[in-house]
This record gives sequence, structure tokens and C-alpha cells, in this order.
Amino acid sequence: MEEAKGLVKHVLVAKFKDDITPERIEELIKDYANLVNLIPPMKSFHWGKDLSAENMHQGFTHVFESTFESTEGVAEYVAHPAHVEYANLFLPCLEKVIVIDYKPTVVKL
Repeated sequence: MEEAKGLVKHVLVAKFKDDITPERIEELIKDYANLVNLIPPMKSFHWGKDLSAENMHQGFTHVFESTFESTEGVAEYVAHPAHVEYANLFLPCLEKVIVIDYKPTVVKL
């Protein structure tokens, strides 16, 4: 197995509070995606909603994945004023959240 050089994935899994409207969720997602334009080490952003038939989501509904060039890039992102401002708006809208950072590993067969 070979760990990707430098590359880091930042995954946030969330459940929004019941009183957060779909329109507000859409606005928050657009603002999250816009961080790619504001924070240089953030290279990409993808998101989606749970659609698993396995029913093992534990109530989590949304997944957000960002790609960074390095662990230092993630640290720069976390401390960046645009991220701090966004997090102060986003996190209070969540009932629960999990964040995991990892380096992708390729399995060679």
C-alpha cells in the first residue's frame, strides 16, 4: 500500500438541526464550497447526502469532503479567518458532527 504524497482529505459528516430550513442548508453549502476560492491550500470541495440502504448512518445526513495539499495546508485552513468566520455560522446549525482528516492510501494488487 502506498500513502499519497502530501495529499490530505478533510471529511466532515453532519446532521443539521431539525429547525434549519432546506434553504438555509443550501446557503451554508454554497458558502462552504466558496471557501475553495478564499483559502489557497484548499484544492477541492465535494458534498452529498446520505442515500445508503444499509441504514447505518446513525442520523448523519450530509458528507462534506475537501482536499488539501498537505497537513500544513489543513492547519492553515483551520486557522484562516474565512474558515473561522464560516465555522461560527455553520457549526451552531448542526445537531452532531464528525471530522476526520486522512492521507489517501492506494492499495496495489
